[in-house]
Amino acid sequence: MIPRFYDDLGKLLENGRVLVIYGPRRVGKTTILKNYLQKTNLKYKLDIGEDIRVQQVLSSQDFSQILPYAQGYELIVIDEAQQIPNIGMGLKIIVDQLPDIKVIATGSSSFDLSHQVGEPLTGRKRTLILYPIAQLELTKLYTQYELEQNLENFLIFGSYPQVITAKSKQKKIEILSELVSSYLLKDILSLEKVKGPKILLDLLKLLAFQVGSEVSLNELSRNLNIDVKTVARYLDLLEKTFILFRLGGFRRNLRSEITQKSKYYFLDNGIRNGVILQFNNLDLRDDIGKLWENFLVSERLKKQQYMPIFANNYFWRTHDQKEIDLIEEREGKLFGFEFKYAKDKTKIPEEFLQTYPNSQVNIIHQENYLDFVSELS
Repeated sequence: MIPRFYDDLGKLLENGRVLVIYGPRRVGKTTILKNYLQKTNLKYKLDIGEDIRVQQVLSSQDFSQILPYAQGYELIVIDEAQQIPNIGMGLKIIVDQLPDIKVIATGSSSFDLSHQVGEPLTGRKRTLILYPIAQLELTKLYTQYELEQNLENFLIFGSYPQVITAKSKQKKIEILSELVSSYLLKDILSLEKVKGPKILLDLLKLLAFQVGSEVSLNELSRNLNIDVKTVARYLDLLEKTFILFRLGGFRRNLRSEITQKSKYYFLDNGIRNGVILQFNNLDLRDDIGKLWENFLVSERLKKQQYMPIFANNYFWRTHDQKEIDLIEEREGKLFGFEFKYAKDKTKIPEEFLQTYPNSQVNIIHQENYLDFVSELS
C-alpha cells in the first residue's frame, strides 16, 4: 500500500470542528477514510452523501431531525458530502449543539462543497486537499534511483493510485480512459447550464496541446463556437473540480511583462494524455517539454499543499519571449524555476534578475527534480 500524506486523520481531528477533505475523484479519499476508521476507537457513523435519507436529514435544517441523527456518536463521517443540499448548515448545527463531536466531510467538487460549507462553517472547519499520489509520498516507499528509473511512467501515465499500481501498460491506459470518460466530468455535468461532455472534452483537448503556453479565451471561443463567457465559466469549473490548475502572469515593474493571459496545467499528466489518447513512449513523442513542465508544476503544487509552503504562483514572460516557467512569491521574496528536461546551459533572463535583484532562479532538470518536488527546499 502506498503511504499517503494524510494517512493519520486522527491527528487532524478536533472536537467541535469539521475536517473537510477535497480532491479529485479516485485519488483515495474514501480509502484513507476507511483505513482510519478501521483503526479508530471512536464510536462513529459513516454515511454517503448520495443516500437520499441522509440528504433529507442533513439538508432539513431541522434540529429535531439532525441532532438525533448525530447523538450517541463521537465521530460523524460524510463521504461525497457535496451531494447534500445545505450540508454546511447541517454540519454547523451538529458541531454547535454537540461540541464534543468530531466530523469529517469529503467531496470531489470544491465548487459545490466549499460553496455550501464556507460561510456556515467559518471558524468551525479545517480544509485539506488530497491530490493524485505525489512524488513526496512515493519517497517513503521508493529510493531516489527507483523513482528516477520510473520517471517516464509518471510523465506518461501520471499518479492516480490505480494507475500506479496497475501491472501493465494496457491496464494503465484502460484506467485512464475510464477516468477521463466517466469520473472526472461527472461533477461538472451534474451542475446546471453545462451543455454536455463533448464540448468539455474538446476544450480539454485544446488545453492539452497548449500546456506551457498562454491561453487566449477568444481563440478557445472561436475554436469551440461558444461565447467567451461560457469558456471562462467552463475553465473555472474545470479548476474547481480538480482537473486543471491556472497560473497567472507575474508583473511588477516592466511594461513588457505579460499578465493578461493565463497558463493552464492538468493536475495529472495521465489525465492530460488520456484526453488526447497519447500514451506513446517518450522517444516517440514531440511533446516531452510539455509533459515535463506539467509534471513539475503539478508535483510542486502537491508539495506546497502538503509541506505546507505558502506561496503565490505565477509564470513570467515578456513580449519579446523572455520567460521563467514558475515564480513563487513567498517569504517576501521571489523564487523562479525554469524547467528543462535535459540538463543544458540554459541562460536565466538577465532582464528578470536586473528588475528583481533579490530574486533567486534555478533550472530544474532530470538530475535535480526530486529535490524540487519532494525534499523541503
